[in-house]
Amino acid sequence: MKPQRVVILGASGFIACALARTLAAGQIEHRAIGAAEIDLLKPESLAQLQSAVREGDALVICSGLTPDKGRDVATLMKNLTMAQHLAAFLETAKCAHVLYISSDAVYDGREIPIRETSPRQATDLYSLMHIAREQIVSVATAGTRMPLCIFCPCAVYGAGDTHHSYGPNRYFRSALTERKITVFGQGEETRDHVYIDDLTRLLTLCLLHRSAGTLNAVSGNAVTFHDVAERIAKLCGDDVRLECLPRSGPITHRHFDVTERIKAFPTFAPTPLGRGLAETHRRLTSQR
Repeated sequence: MKPQRVVILGASGFIACALARTLAAGQIEHRAIGAAEIDLLKPESLAQLQSAVREGDALVICSGLTPDKGRDVATLMKNLTMAQHLAAFLETAKCAHVLYISSDAVYDGREIPIRETSPRQATDLYSLMHIAREQIVSVATAGTRMPLCIFCPCAVYGAGDTHHSYGPNRYFRSALTERKITVFGQGEETRDHVYIDDLTRLLTLCLLHRSAGTLNAVSGNAVTFHDVAERIAKLCGDDVRLECLPRSGPITHRHFDVTERIKAFPTFAPTPLGRGLAETHRRLTSQR
């Protein structure tokens, strides 16, 4: 059932922009709000949210400072300040549904494969931030009994990325501009990468079903960074070379169990990695 309206906080972000396009394609009314309109770092954001969000709206929280903006204590505290102001709003809001975009960073990876029930354990200040914000939003919505969905994506790739994160997004940029791709070690670490269009399809399904609980937004297919780099090099041209840098940390692998996602949305089929990379390449080169 279509939400009355979807309000997206964090309008300029990679996921927020893509979600707005998906909602528009599905003819779902939505409004995206960025920091220029409501700055969640400021106390007055509480009154502004109360004015902007209507009773019965679904609220998608994408706002936050990502690791490329900093991994230090100052960044952590800014993100927690945003959560504090959001919580003050949610404690009295009458939203039909709240969806918080978290991260797979909340899992420390000791339990393989990773599931929605895997222990949350901070490994750095970024993962600590999301764990704390999940708890803050959970407490704030519990009092009003608003359905809360905590959405944990793994590494997201696709055209329009704003973070230059290690993996497909950085590989594409360096391949297209520098004609090389740099991997750590031999690129032997395995990771799951989720295509941005799949992510927004899953988000839309959660909104349509007013889903509550935790969902890991992953493909279920973990591949090596070397495999991803080779695929992107072939897409970008024969002259793209692969370079290896010394590894600064231990080798780690992350695999996910997608049982809960299949139970919730049995007809959802992730885009195969090859097709997602090819579509990303097509979109990136058409923009040049």
